[in-house]
Amino acid sequence: MPQTETEGTEVSPRTRLRWWTELPLILLVYGSYSAGRLLARGDVSTAVDHGLAILRIEKALYLNAEHPLNRLFTREAWLGVPADFWYASLHYLVTPVILVWIFRFRTAHYRAARTWLMTSTFIGLIGFTLLPTCPPRLLTAGHGFVDTMAQYSSYGWWAGDASAPRGMGAMTNQYAAMPSLHVGWALWCGVMLWRYGGTRITRVAGVAYPLFTAIVVMGTANHYFLDAVAGAAVMGVGLLLAPHVMRIVDRVRGRLRPRSTVVAQGSGAAVSSIVSGGCQTSAGERIPRQREERLGDPAEPDASPTDAGEGAPAAAR
Repeated sequence: MPQTETEGTEVSPRTRLRWWTELPLILLVYGSYSAGRLLARGDVSTAVDHGLAILRIEKALYLNAEHPLNRLFTREAWLGVPADFWYASLHYLVTPVILVWIFRFRTAHYRAARTWLMTSTFIGLIGFTLLPTCPPRLLTAGHGFVDTMAQYSSYGWWAGDASAPRGMGAMTNQYAAMPSLHVGWALWCGVMLWRYGGTRITRVAGVAYPLFTAIVVMGTANHYFLDAVAGAAVMGVGLLLAPHVMRIVDRVRGRLRPRSTVVAQGSGAAVSSIVSGGCQTSAGERIPRQREERLGDPAEPDASPTDAGEGAPAAAR
């Protein structure tokens, strides 16, 4: 049975994927994401209006998880300080570690996992651009929120104005609160641990990590509850779009691949024509066909018709 194009060209994921091609791609996407956040700062008054609108919606829905958590983290330093470290670091550490782990040990699932993460990240960037939102910690004191990052800034590397290192607060967009990709990326990590970890510990971590991240972003007054919900929703949309993104990429590769295939086939046909003409390389080298016909055994008589006619009477005598 003849193989289809996919069956005939299919190779293992480990053969297709190389770290020296994946790493620049990841860095390019993350660099675009970071640059996009900075460019999508928006108007401060508009961001404040969006933040207050979220508070009004949550009040109408009887949702108020941010205030009690923020008061707890503000009052108890043994909770607030680790929460600030969690918010300022794990977002950038756990996600790439799990991505590398899937690349090394769950290679067959890497491409889908990476595409899901990247697609969701770009959707989140669209959200930052269209809906700049003031986080709870930057609202006026009358709204009852305390910036724990500023309160406990002496414990960490961050300054009082942002979770970025001291002196680099101006290099981050503090109004990129909706959706919360802290929660979104943590949810992605949780799903990866649950599906591919294979142990009870990894499954517990897969549930605990996104749950604790959602608590941390609200307790530190960096995000509203609806920001966390939006972060989870963005990951859901990215999960649905990821297969379509991969198909589009495959189609683009398929259109580019025939050109190289034609070139390869043309060179192969030229080599085969040379071999059929009598040339053969390496250990099987032989003389061209026309030379073989001319160079016979010197001891044998020439088999031409003239010679044959002259030789017959001699044989009779």
